[in-house]
Amino acid sequence: VKKAEKPFYIENISTNIYSIEELCYYLYNNLYLVDSSLISSKLCTWLEEELELPKLAAKLKPYIGREAGLEEVLYPIFKEINYLAYEELRILNGRIERRNKESEEIREKRKGDALVANKMYVSAIKVYQQLLKKEGLELIRPGLTMSVWHNLGCAYSYLFQMEKAMECFWEAFLTQSDPKELVCYLLAYRSVKKPQEYENRLKELNVSDEVKDTLKKALDEFAQKKEVSI
Repeated sequence: VKKAEKPFYIENISTNIYSIEELCYYLYNNLYLVDSSLISSKLCTWLEEELELPKLAAKLKPYIGREAGLEEVLYPIFKEINYLAYEELRILNGRIERRNKESEEIREKRKGDALVANKMYVSAIKVYQQLLKKEGLELIRPGLTMSVWHNLGCAYSYLFQMEKAMECFWEAFLTQSDPKELVCYLLAYRSVKKPQEYENRLKELNVSDEVKDTLKKALDEFAQKKEVSI
């Protein structure tokens, strides 16, 4: 299959691709990052001019600038090179069906998670921040607010912005009083505060022996692990 001389730039993950195989791989593994920034006139022009696939470009052009179902844009691309085996196609159908049943808020949360998985932490932070501005997250799924705050904290920690990470983990803890979130908060607190301040904070919060044991084990491994993920 032809490789492009000029790559197509995937904005969401700041990556260049050179072939339709690479495009298929990205689409299959990042359903929540398929949006209007990808299905665009630039993509159609690239397919037509660089990969010499005018028929495929023509199939995608009607969906430029409007919300389209994943099936409408993914299947023509995959079919072009028979990218998926039967079992893979069956799995994809199930993933798309589950995605279609999800609320907009859940999709946005998964988009942020996908950005974190691709190490696009700044973009993920923006997604999480916008999501937290919405009301009624707990009505959509119990624990969703805590999960978004937690993942926002993780994104900040990957950027070594531990003060902000600490604040996010604290907000996550306040929503559910989950001991795991308390551990994350205190680990972040310990990384930016003096030892005595950390000890005072343990007393202020009346931290249980069980949480203290978890903290001690985590701190022993802190050189290799910057935050506890859940």
